[in-house]
Amino acid sequence: MRRLTLVVNGRSRAVEARDEDLLLDVLREQVGVTSVREGCGVGACGACTVLVAGASVSSCLALAADYDGAEILTVEGLGEEDPVVAAFVAAGALQCGYCIPGFVMMTHELLSERPSPSPAEIREHLAGNLCRCGTYFEITEAVAAAARRRGGG
Repeated sequence: MRRLTLVVNGRSRAVEARDEDLLLDVLREQVGVTSVREGCGVGACGACTVLVAGASVSSCLALAADYDGAEILTVEGLGEEDPVVAAFVAAGALQCGYCIPGFVMMTHELLSERPSPSPAEIREHLAGNLCRCGTYFEITEAVAAAARRRGGG
């Protein structure tokens, strides 16, 4: 076991992890961040997405030991007033809600790179996130609305 420090949602957290422990499991089991979810377990669905220094990471593929000292942002760190979260709620882009945290984190990454993305750019950036409920239209609308709320679009 190694003792690591993860800075999750602005708060420093001491955790212990074996070399093979996944960031997903450490976040859920030791930090208590339940928005980070395992969907496919192979990095293909996006449900486990977190942002590390603003870049998306599939936490189901990432070893926790590689993120010692890293700043990790999850949906819990955003709050209801966050323009992306508010846009998703307003657009009704969350039927069961299981996949939405990953979509929200990917939207933050997209809007930091492209403040006014086109519909094609939105679809391309979110292509690695899967929604079994099929709310893709609402999700695309929510991303465009979030861009407008943030001053883009």
